[in-house]
Amino acid sequence: MRRLLPEPGETTVGELLADYRPFEQAHGERPFVAANMITTLDGRASVRGRSKDLGSDLDSEFLLKLRHRFDAVMVGAGTIRAERYGRIVRDAEARDQRRQIGLSPDPLAVIVSGTLELPFDAPLFTCGEGEVLIYTSSDREVPATETSLHIERIDGPVSVDRVLEHLRRDCGVRAVLCEGGPRLFGQLEAAGAVDDLFLTTSPELIGGEPSPRILEGALVEPSLKRLEELLEYEGELFARYRPRR
Repeated sequence: MRRLLPEPGETTVGELLADYRPFEQAHGERPFVAANMITTLDGRASVRGRSKDLGSDLDSEFLLKLRHRFDAVMVGAGTIRAERYGRIVRDAEARDQRRQIGLSPDPLAVIVSGTLELPFDAPLFTCGEGEVLIYTSSDREVPATETSLHIERIDGPVSVDRVLEHLRRDCGVRAVLCEGGPRLFGQLEAAGAVDDLFLTTSPELIGGEPSPRILEGALVEPSLKRLEELLEYEGELFARYRPRR
């Protein structure tokens, strides 16, 4: 993996994230928020409905190791349905390393779902490890799950402002990583809540079937970003952006 900016040189994912401590940067009313997204050269965020099929093995390694640095990992209902998540941190050594830096062994899995139409047979719900917190406006009942599950019901549309405030105030979450999908990422950007954006650009064109961009939904005005880091591996680009404030 080649670092292109800010200082050119060889590096690894482990070295890149070794000093990344977002849990030390919580805001007063909300957690520190990072988003991790992937796009093709022609601007697609998924192929055949899945973002997992776009990235390389190195992108998967980056995704998994980035999770190790956060109190919570947040996704939208569509992402859970498409990707069928399992335990957020599966590696026992990684869970031990989380303890050593003051994090719980398992990040809290946070799902935003207006309808509660979720795959409750997915490994995230059946593995019996970690905790899942769902924010929803639905009053429908859900089946019993092996994994500890709490549902926070909200009157009216589920706004990310309320979700983030609850995570910080009531759950003690200092840093949360959003892994999509595009609509949830768009809501976070519209709220001005994204502190870091990790964006992988896959060196491929897919064309064909329509698929979403990495951000869906309207912004009041363009969200300008400052490029902090840029790395390359076999044509795949890994960028880290922060807001221009």
